[in-house]
Amino acid sequence: MEDKMRGSRRRTSRGNWSMDSRGRRSVRAEEDEEALRWAALEKLPTYDRLRKSVFKTFVETKVVHREVDVRKLDVNDRQEFIDRFFRVAEEDNEKFLKKLRNRIDKVGITLPTVEVRFEHLTVEADCFVGDRALPTLPNAARNIGEMALGCFGISLAKKTKLTILKDASGIIKPSRMTLLLGPPSSGKTTLLLALAGKLDHTFKAQKTSAYISQNDVHVGEMTVKETLDFSARCQGVGSRYDLLSELARREREAGIFPEAEVDLFMKAIAMQGVESSLITDYTLRILGLDVCRDTIVGDEMIRGISGGQKKRVATGEMIVGPTKTLFMDEISTGLDSSTTFQIVKCLQQIVHLTEATIFMSLLQPAPETFDLFDDVILLSEGQIVYQGPRENIIEFFESCGFKCPERKGTADFLQEVTSRKTRAILADRSKPYRYIHVSEFAKRFKRFHVGLRLENELSVPYDKSRSHKAALVFKKYSIPKRQLLKANFEKEWLLIRRNSFVYVFKTVQIFIVAIITSTLFLRTQMHTRNEQDGAIYIGALLFSMICNTFNGFAELSLTIQRLPVFYKHRDLLFHPPWAFTLPTFLLRIPISFFEATVWMVTTYYTIGFAPESSRFFKQFLLIFAIQQMAAGIFRLIAGICRTMIIANTGGSLTLLLVFLLGGFILPKDQIPDWWRWGFWVSPLSYGYNALVVNEMFAPRWMNKLASDNSRRLGVAMMNNFDIFVDKNWYWIGVGALLGFTLLFNVLFTLALMYLNPLGKPQAIISKEQAREMEAEQEDTDGTPRLKTTKSKKIHCLDP
Repeated sequence: MEDKMRGSRRRTSRGNWSMDSRGRRSVRAEEDEEALRWAALEKLPTYDRLRKSVFKTFVETKVVHREVDVRKLDVNDRQEFIDRFFRVAEEDNEKFLKKLRNRIDKVGITLPTVEVRFEHLTVEADCFVGDRALPTLPNAARNIGEMALGCFGISLAKKTKLTILKDASGIIKPSRMTLLLGPPSSGKTTLLLALAGKLDHTFKAQKTSAYISQNDVHVGEMTVKETLDFSARCQGVGSRYDLLSELARREREAGIFPEAEVDLFMKAIAMQGVESSLITDYTLRILGLDVCRDTIVGDEMIRGISGGQKKRVATGEMIVGPTKTLFMDEISTGLDSSTTFQIVKCLQQIVHLTEATIFMSLLQPAPETFDLFDDVILLSEGQIVYQGPRENIIEFFESCGFKCPERKGTADFLQEVTSRKTRAILADRSKPYRYIHVSEFAKRFKRFHVGLRLENELSVPYDKSRSHKAALVFKKYSIPKRQLLKANFEKEWLLIRRNSFVYVFKTVQIFIVAIITSTLFLRTQMHTRNEQDGAIYIGALLFSMICNTFNGFAELSLTIQRLPVFYKHRDLLFHPPWAFTLPTFLLRIPISFFEATVWMVTTYYTIGFAPESSRFFKQFLLIFAIQQMAAGIFRLIAGICRTMIIANTGGSLTLLLVFLLGGFILPKDQIPDWWRWGFWVSPLSYGYNALVVNEMFAPRWMNKLASDNSRRLGVAMMNNFDIFVDKNWYWIGVGALLGFTLLFNVLFTLALMYLNPLGKPQAIISKEQAREMEAEQEDTDGTPRLKTTKSKKIHCLDP
């Protein structure tokens, strides 16, 4: 029995040994295969070597190493990579970033870092108090009058100045997460905007940092992935490609082979001009948006993703770019605490392992989210109460006589400690309560050891010689203009396909109107005998011109709907305004061409215009030019008015003037001399003259005499309707219409370039708040936060 057991144990051990040996041989074979792949890559030229990597895949439990071009990774390859290495976002993200950082440190490369310093930062704004702030008609008229007088240096209004930020100084350090806390109206958004360079338009390195707004503005027809892909294309790759080139050079000199997954990731996110990059899939996973990647974002009229997901899309738009200095304003609005924790955790890993700089404001973070931050800045009434390590903030307020209750979160305690609700959080309840003003907290912080250390750091000027050459970005746009134009063309074509119903409906609409027009001016009832018959033909031409002019009215609402997203991208320096307007203009040309074809085929011979084919194509060109001109003028109205209410009013006024001075409602000779210039600047006057000249110079009109038996019938008709009797006026009209089309689109581009969205935020204070602030100012020393002045001298106040 014992011999049998010994024999079975020997057979088992031999079996295990053979299995281990086969496993070792298979692992060795895989390693050899991978080494051969890397050896083949090393022999490639530098340009090709930086674009190719080794991608591990599993085929029936067998590892296969294949050489891939990182610019041509398909959807399945990218998704397989993300699912394998980022299965649990916050855990796997940290492991992967550590591998990436180890690869960089192994060859001694220093990553570029940005340290943000600000000293004695003060921001003031003109504000309205009480009833003066209400949006009433008298107040609006008064504001317009004051603005007009201010342009001439005259200010007669009573000015109330509010100090939003008062003498703020501090340092936002790289590789540290900094949290900005403060009650509402304490100046958090203003501080973030100021540090991001959005309040100072002379700041030249604006692409170094990015401000993530708390307002979610997106194109509703695009999916989440398409939105992030467009953002990634516009922002480019920054210094990633230069880093990769230097990294590959040093590794080749040292004979180091990188890990395949890290090499693939770094090469994929360093390739510029890729329509769909791996960085987009990575961002979708760490933000928890991969579940809705192919869902449209949606807006007020289209159902899409939730409000919290839209907030994460706004964050992801900037994370996909190369910018490593982020100022994030209330990114947790609409998110639950667990999602906020996951996002902040992943951002913390990015900050610590890639030496980024993030300054984030949150309203009331959960305790576990609060503990993820390294530094805290507490802002109240425009003054910095505390700035320094998170661990010392409770110590500071305990030194001031305030203690955080045991069952209250630190963030909630900090939101209340500077308000008048602090009676419940006194450290010693036996002492009488005394309200400590924010100014006194700020003075005590300067004597606190953290404040003294901060003051010492600020007193030493920053050593610019330590700054990395790639840390600051002075270029206005990240990628070449041609690639920006290509990205906008593809985006515009995508939106045209998504809004195809609108263009199909417009075509059906113009076809129905053409059918009605054809049956109204039916050729069986149309004759060419005398002036009365010619007047009917001119009426048909006039109606054709008016119908095709109003066909461009849809551009008004379509353009205004797109403006908020455009202003956001313009301010973030995604692309220049002409990169937005040029695709909008050019891609509408085929649509307009098709609509003009539908109109002409339906109406021309049905009504019975001149049968010559040359005159058919000449009228076709005029109808097409009129449609293009109308679309251009409605785009210009949208760009100037910027809201639908004002655009409807402005558009109606413009059309009335253009129609009234076009020479067909009131003949040219009957227009008063002081309005005669309006005839020459009205586009429809040229279209009207060209249409009539094209028809009336036809042989069937010119071969007949008028009723006076002295003039040709066509000439008599043109004289009766005050039309220029000159064949050249057809080409003058075509040239003028095309010139107006070009002019309106250029003016539309200039309007988008220089005009800002309406509804500029205005500081508003109620009378009760003003009285409270004035009472507090009497109790404290120093510069008052609210100042009311009345100007007696002529001067101009900066807005």
